[in-house]
Amino acid sequence: MLRATEEPLRISICHCHACQRRTGSVFGVQARFRLESVVIRGQATKYVRTSDSGGTGTFYFCPVCGATVYYQLEGLDDVVGVPIGGFANPNFPAPQVSVYEECMHHWVTLPDGLEHEA
Repeated sequence: MLRATEEPLRISICHCHACQRRTGSVFGVQARFRLESVVIRGQATKYVRTSDSGGTGTFYFCPVCGATVYYQLEGLDDVVGVPIGGFANPNFPAPQVSVYEECMHHWVTLPDGLEHEA
């Protein structure tokens, strides 16, 4: 179980191949929180994966259902990433930024107003 005690630092859509494989979808949507603002309880299974940029991310999964609960990226030790779907809240704020768009499927349409990072 994970609970955030603060608003996210950033909410993003990632189109990289690693996120596509991790989610089984065409992109991942996640929120980043300060590590000290996240309360994590329960057990998790850990998997280290290499990103498209060559850095590593440590992903923590529910050992019962296999869902990604949270992850930490190499070099961002004070930040926790959480897939938005894990909150099961249709009122969760919309993403602010879209990354790795060079991997984006041609039929994906993004909402207006997103920042586009190279």
